[in-house]
Amino acid sequence: MQVNLKTLSSIPAFNRTFIMLKPVDNYFLQQSEPVKSCMYFLRQYILKHDTEITEKWQYGMPFYYYKTKRCFYLWVHKKLGKPYLGIVEGGKVNHPDLLVEKRVKMKILLIDPGKNIPVSKVKNILTKVISLYK
Repeated sequence: MQVNLKTLSSIPAFNRTFIMLKPVDNYFLQQSEPVKSCMYFLRQYILKHDTEITEKWQYGMPFYYYKTKRCFYLWVHKKLGKPYLGIVEGGKVNHPDLLVEKRVKMKILLIDPGKNIPVSKVKNILTKVISLYK
């Protein structure tokens, strides 16, 4: 049986538009609430913090670059189930709420998705990290 495009276009399902998501978008969509909303906010906040910050999908997670340097990433803590902001050069940033855990040079800022996001704290940390690269 030969099928032509005109025949296919008469099928309602064929006319639907399918949007291919980027892996980074899919990552955020796969999170459950309230983690998803928290991470969406952090994603937008990081990207709006400075026009030189860009998002790239690397190592299976969203990374945020300042110009050409990797600065931040967003991930969910496996044991605690809480989202966190990872700081690539965390060893060079002093802040009482940054945790070292088992990492050598990276630090993380745990965010409780059930509470208000500490915007001023996030802003302060983003500013400190960006200053390392200016």
